[in-house]
Amino acid sequence: MKRIGITGQSGFVGSYLFDTLSLLKEEFTVVPFQKEFFDDPRTLEAWVADCDVIVHLAAMNRHPDQQVIHDTNILLVRKLINALETAGNNPQILFSSSTQEERDNPYGNSKKKGRELLKVWAEEKKAVLTGMIIPNVFGPFGKPFYNSVVATFCYQLCHGQQPAIDVDGHLKLIYVDELAKEIVEAIRKGKNDPQLQIPHTSEHSVSQLLEHLNRFKEQYLENGVFPQLQSTFERNLFNTFRSFIDYKNYFPRKFTTYADDRGVFVELARLYQYGQVSFSTTYPGITRGNHFHTRKIERFAVIKGKARIQLRKYGTTEVLDFELDGQQPAYVDMPIWYTHNITNIGSEELYTIFWINEFYDPADPDTYFETV
Repeated sequence: MKRIGITGQSGFVGSYLFDTLSLLKEEFTVVPFQKEFFDDPRTLEAWVADCDVIVHLAAMNRHPDQQVIHDTNILLVRKLINALETAGNNPQILFSSSTQEERDNPYGNSKKKGRELLKVWAEEKKAVLTGMIIPNVFGPFGKPFYNSVVATFCYQLCHGQQPAIDVDGHLKLIYVDELAKEIVEAIRKGKNDPQLQIPHTSEHSVSQLLEHLNRFKEQYLENGVFPQLQSTFERNLFNTFRSFIDYKNYFPRKFTTYADDRGVFVELARLYQYGQVSFSTTYPGITRGNHFHTRKIERFAVIKGKARIQLRKYGTTEVLDFELDGQQPAYVDMPIWYTHNITNIGSEELYTIFWINEFYDPADPDTYFETV
């Protein structure tokens, strides 16, 4: 079992990689890292000595003073190399660089210089270096106004703001889950490659991205309609968009109920795509679920009885509670990486209808069991 350390563990890519590796418990153990380790040489030395593999993601990419960005990133690499030298450990190093290397700017120059410094160290120690040249990364839970234009646009659209395009550039993109898989595969191969080009998986202009996101806002956020997702990229972008919704205040969403002397009619979901619809009954006091998905899009609709739906983001402790009553039918949609359950809190049988965007595949279930 390989022991993996991730600098920048709490950052956008770092936290996603940490969660991904934690699902591969039979193969990897993650050695916890805190950014304060860089301020204490002895602590950093002890940490690197405990690692078989180090993924160096820690870096600064936003600051009013561009020179601070450059100097900070070089300093972090030098501190890492010094700790490795003192500890006498030569683990595989995966270094996160960027296609910004191609541009003559302080951030790109700092990443290129850092990769070159690690290359010299690896050659001297006969260690394995994977210097990853990474395109623009997007995905759920990114930091707006910092990680990517996608995160910024999603945040703005989900919080009543109108995005503006300064320069309609053309972006080569990779989804954070796709990047995490590339990193895991590079760890498994253990191949020395100081300049590994991580392939982008889609190309879009900034205006095209905003067009997609505006469609998600209109169809899903404002009208509760699941948009048509014609590609893996669109599904990934939609899941990214959904991660910026204020779930505490947005859900549960009440259905429009049409009642007359015949009974009640409720429109469950409007879909521009297909999927699988299921139905369940749950006895009083019983809980279903306690699992999460990393790609699937799912809706829980309570049509009879009383239910409590709980959500908790994987790796965190805050639990979101939603109470639904079939007297006024409502639904909650499940965000990816949130473990979720539903409990019958009433005295009668609970009736729930579930919609999910893909058929259940036992060979690739995308279902990870975790108690809320």
